[in-house]
Amino acid sequence: MTLRALAARFALVFSCALMTATPAMAGRLQCVPFAREMSGIDLRGNAKTWWSQAAGRYERGHMPQVGAVLSFQATGRMRMGHVAMVSQIISDREVLLTHANWSRPGGIERDVRAIDVSAAGDWSEVRVWFGPLHDLGKSAYPTNGFIYAGQAPQAGPLDEDAPVQIASAATNPPVILGLIGTIAF
Repeated sequence: MTLRALAARFALVFSCALMTATPAMAGRLQCVPFAREMSGIDLRGNAKTWWSQAAGRYERGHMPQVGAVLSFQATGRMRMGHVAMVSQIISDREVLLTHANWSRPGGIERDVRAIDVSAAGDWSEVRVWFGPLHDLGKSAYPTNGFIYAGQAPQAGPLDEDAPVQIASAATNPPVILGLIGTIAF
């Protein structure tokens, strides 16, 4: 075998190895497709766009529900935002999250602790379990709120004869009805 033939075989084997390695690295899990698969909420694009995309398509709010997706705002350290599904509610200020790509790139974490550290108790700022520390992370992250798996009701004209039911603030966020539609706080 000549040196040229040996070099050609080496180049062929090396290029085949590269082609098989690239799809494996590209297959690392990201938070968005994982949250979409786990929750059934059919939104696409970067996590930082989920909150605005959900408007009018899915109910949104500031109280955790099992199966809801917690939408994290983009920050300097988390430029694309983050999304994580609520897997269990521990208390009004503590939940367990299931999410991907948080403690380690492409990794999945199931039932990890997240606590509401916002001054108002509205889940606008959270601390989340960070695997390498074996504890809550040191940073608090701003969130938009929760996107609920059920479809948003279709907006329609108000029927003056329809009964209006006012829910307790303990179970549902307050809702104001007006000519513009429904606004939840």
